[in-house]
Amino acid sequence: MTPRLTPSAYVLAVPDLDRSVAYFEDVLGFSRLWDDPGNWQALGRDGVRVMLGRCPDAIPPSQLGDHSYFAYIEVDDLDAFHAEIAAKAAIVLFPPKDQPWGRREMGVATPEGFRMMFAAPA
Repeated sequence: MTPRLTPSAYVLAVPDLDRSVAYFEDVLGFSRLWDDPGNWQALGRDGVRVMLGRCPDAIPPSQLGDHSYFAYIEVDDLDAFHAEIAAKAAIVLFPPKDQPWGRREMGVATPEGFRMMFAAPA
């Protein structure tokens, strides 16, 4: 059974559109939804959507510190999702762990430095 994500949508400015699209597709398991070739690519997985816009002159996400976190995504089986993406060389900041606030969370980054949390009930 493949882990199921809860619907959301995010818009990200990325310096290298092709590299970002490849990471979301090949590593995180998203599929292409629509595009404006060379400028925009929308991808989705289980209702979670990302719209990646080519912005080569934007401040690199890796320089935004805590502001580089853009998403908190619910996953029905966090450990299975971790195993799936870790096997594809995802940038896992920390593996699934139980938090004192009753959530099981995992941190993941993109190659350019955007960060997101994936979570499930503990």
